[in-house]
Amino acid sequence: MMYRILTRYFLFQLDAERAHYTTFFLLKIFSLLGLSKLYNALFVPKSPVLEKNLMGLKFSNPIGLAAGMDKNAELCQSFHDVGFGFVEIGTLTPKPQAGNPKKRLFRLLSDEGIINRMGFNNEGVEKAVRHLQKNRNFIVGGNIGKNKITPNENALEDYLICLRALYNVVDYFVVNVSSPNTPGLRELQEKEPLTRLLGNLKAEGNTLAKSLKVSEKPILLKLAPDLSDAQLMDIIEIVESTDIAGIIATNTTISREGIDLSQKYANESGGLSGRPLCDRSTEVIKFISTHKRKAFVIVGVGGIHSAESALEKLRAGADLIQIYSGLVYEGPGLISSILKELKKESM
Repeated sequence: MMYRILTRYFLFQLDAERAHYTTFFLLKIFSLLGLSKLYNALFVPKSPVLEKNLMGLKFSNPIGLAAGMDKNAELCQSFHDVGFGFVEIGTLTPKPQAGNPKKRLFRLLSDEGIINRMGFNNEGVEKAVRHLQKNRNFIVGGNIGKNKITPNENALEDYLICLRALYNVVDYFVVNVSSPNTPGLRELQEKEPLTRLLGNLKAEGNTLAKSLKVSEKPILLKLAPDLSDAQLMDIIEIVESTDIAGIIATNTTISREGIDLSQKYANESGGLSGRPLCDRSTEVIKFISTHKRKAFVIVGVGGIHSAESALEKLRAGADLIQIYSGLVYEGPGLISSILKELKKESM
């Protein structure tokens, strides 16, 4: 309630991207003062019934922070403290890049949506490695992509660079070929290039695990919500044939269906997230869960804004869920409310 009445009101007076950096500044202060730890102790439900054992990893709860928020792995501990059972960093690229020109992040207030065309802005994979701590009690995933200047025919090398750099400091990987904000990136979702990309990453991961004498790190694929049923069937086949660990469904959408097109920023280009994406991402989760022939993990993300919408994702077949836009509109209390509901359902 305090977030919705006070904090959100203040942040929403700012440009969306400036509000993002202001939030990071405030979180850093809270952490330095020990307030994030206090918040965790007072407000974050904890119970063995919330734990999940998947992909050889133990998650303290099934709610994760989606990629895009903590791109450079600056505040993983702080985000864990506010209740996330796992934190996904990135999308990271081999070289630092500024991303697309500003203004590139927009709130759709009446729809509780966000449009972004950030363009994989990040400080490069090596900077993130320096930020990450090996000794922690929660799961961190590394979301990896290619630099904008890298042509698709050379994309594999960019993904391999990120995989190698992060292998000893993250717990799982996400291959991002579904952002709409890097020209041509979604072409890598086609059957032949995707099979080659995932197959090579899986083989390299196996080699790295052996050389570093660590467990092989799970690899997941992040999908666009704009794929047809036939394309989704191809994806399922590729995931099963390459034996990667699972799918994250879904990334942002280029569709504008279901939003008030008369509102400010509704016609901006970029990927749409938040409430307008909720139903479509759940449909994709249900389709994949229904049609997969082998066991693999499904992470549901897209428009989770309440405990009920989180439960819908899980009932549709998601094993884990992730939040981004819901955190912007509802604040960290959303995580606690979902955890309370999950705990109640498990009793």
